[in-house]
Amino acid sequence: MIERENAWLSYDEAGERECSDLAEDYRLFLDRSKTERECIDYFVNEAEKAGYRELTGLIREGASLKPGDCVYSVWMNKSMALFRIGEEPFEQGINILGAHIDSPRLDVKQNPLYEDGGLCYLDTHYYGGIKKYQYVAMPLAIHGVVVKKNGETVDFCIGEDEDDPVFFISDILIHLAQEQMVKTADKVVEGENLDLLIGSRPAAAEEGKERKDPVADAIRELLRGDYGIEEADMESAELEIVPAGRARDAGLDRSMILAYGHDDRSCAYPSFRAQLEVTDNRRTSCTLLVDKEEIGSVGATGMQSRFFENALAEVMELCGAYSELALRRTLASSCMLSSDVSAGFDPLYASAFEKKNAAYMGRGLVLNKFTGARGKSGSNDANAEYIAHLRDIFDKGGVKTQTAELGRVDLGGGGTIAYILALYGMNVIDSGVPVLSMHAPWEAVSKADLYEAYKGYKVFLREAAMRNA
Repeated sequence: MIERENAWLSYDEAGERECSDLAEDYRLFLDRSKTERECIDYFVNEAEKAGYRELTGLIREGASLKPGDCVYSVWMNKSMALFRIGEEPFEQGINILGAHIDSPRLDVKQNPLYEDGGLCYLDTHYYGGIKKYQYVAMPLAIHGVVVKKNGETVDFCIGEDEDDPVFFISDILIHLAQEQMVKTADKVVEGENLDLLIGSRPAAAEEGKERKDPVADAIRELLRGDYGIEEADMESAELEIVPAGRARDAGLDRSMILAYGHDDRSCAYPSFRAQLEVTDNRRTSCTLLVDKEEIGSVGATGMQSRFFENALAEVMELCGAYSELALRRTLASSCMLSSDVSAGFDPLYASAFEKKNAAYMGRGLVLNKFTGARGKSGSNDANAEYIAHLRDIFDKGGVKTQTAELGRVDLGGGGTIAYILALYGMNVIDSGVPVLSMHAPWEAVSKADLYEAYKGYKVFLREAAMRNA
């Protein structure tokens, strides 16, 4: 059996300091970026500080691009592509890092506000694969936007500051839970019962008139007075319900980070950092940060849209290198790491894994040759030649790596964006950080794995040069 050294054992004092500094920066990013829109706001601000210019503005100016120039493109405030122009021709391929920035959560419905039993609720619909029972009886926050008919956008972030109220979904007390306790886990809490409790104080009765829903009326007045929105404005809102609270160091040794949204921000953040910090790339480098992976990469902001292809075409045009054939050759000759998390081996649930081919906490960047389920269905299956090339450059770059499958055969499986980029004929493999309690409200990663992913992504952007025959 191939043995992998724990990455912590390889660090000197400088390495431990770099690992710790990266983890601290990542924790601060997580606290500010619990939704796709918040991630994009963060990335745009940091990219512009690093000298990246916005693609639409460059097109409007009739500008041209040359090697060393940096450009970014944002789509619908939820997806982003960043490019650093290299010396080599586009048709020889570019190096791409791709991660998603959406995470499982609860979304507020378009007609959500109601009162029952003297309590006021927001009706929700869960997003992505969750265990519904994990979202009850815990503090929750509301993040997102409400867009009014006049185009004004009202930002929401309630539940994160120490003085903010929080929200919650109630659970039945154990004394009355006899019927609930015999249900299967997927039925313990029904999806339609994941309604967010937001108030209980009634509005004062109007003279000579009894209020039908006094608590809901009080909430309507509060929304109107404090936020300038009417209940009807909820029809054009995107409000996400996420766990309230900051990312925290975990373990007596502070070796892990416990937070909401590691899937997939633990890969998106080091990918973004690598994109900004690698300035000696021969090939053009690109980092994709996309939406909707958790529900199949669909929609205008998902990887299945033409957003990336269109952005690349525009960048090539500004470089004087665009034609339809050149675009196709560029995509087919490119290398990609689909930066996505893997399931960390959990000894408490060892029967779900096959130990020789599992991802272990602290052993570095995970390479998943394939994902999918039951006979690799729906997966990208990376070529051996490409994996050998990556092994070579990672070894030379001092990056700790491991290989894994997502669970035991005929039990596990999952999807990423890898297969979508592979449709262009480029070399693609999944690579990322192992996660404990994936898709739970609070997930855990090792700081060492985050650091090795960051190192690996930098090596990849600088050194990857595999071309298809």
